[in-house]
Amino acid sequence: MAKQSYIHCVICILSIALYGCNNSGKKTEAAQPAASDLVFKKIKLNKLSGEQFDLSGYKGKTVFVNFWATWCRPCIEEMPSIQRAMEIIKHENIEFLFATDETAGQIEKFKQRYNFPFHFVQTNNYQAYGIMVLPTTFIFNKEGKLVFSEMGYRKWDSKSNIDLLKSIINQK
Repeated sequence: MAKQSYIHCVICILSIALYGCNNSGKKTEAAQPAASDLVFKKIKLNKLSGEQFDLSGYKGKTVFVNFWATWCRPCIEEMPSIQRAMEIIKHENIEFLFATDETAGQIEKFKQRYNFPFHFVQTNNYQAYGIMVLPTTFIFNKEGKLVFSEMGYRKWDSKSNIDLLKSIINQK
């Protein structure tokens, strides 16, 4: 009986471990925040200097916000594809922001190590938006309303994802 209990325990632990790692390749739509009409004004961001960053300044532009962390392997693996997507659509009406709850010092070390040309910002309340997995991406339309959210890794420079971004940018 003890052997069966031990085996059951090992199976449970392995199942939990595998489920926790599964997000790196799985595309799951993000749980919508309590207010299904998430808009710019509800997202609280700060510049690395600590001063508040107001998304409403981007009204009239599509805004891509990627929530990530320096310790998140799928986040880091996704970043080169975002960088390539940014280059592909650099003349489009879109801004890319990279939000984390880590310190400015941690972000600066990350920037030095990886040298991504991103606009990094800080957030201290991403759980309030229904984010449970990193990376998570939100895309806001020109009116500042959330039109896309997804938890998990995505290859943003693929043709289908570039087409998705362009379709959101060109929404009337």
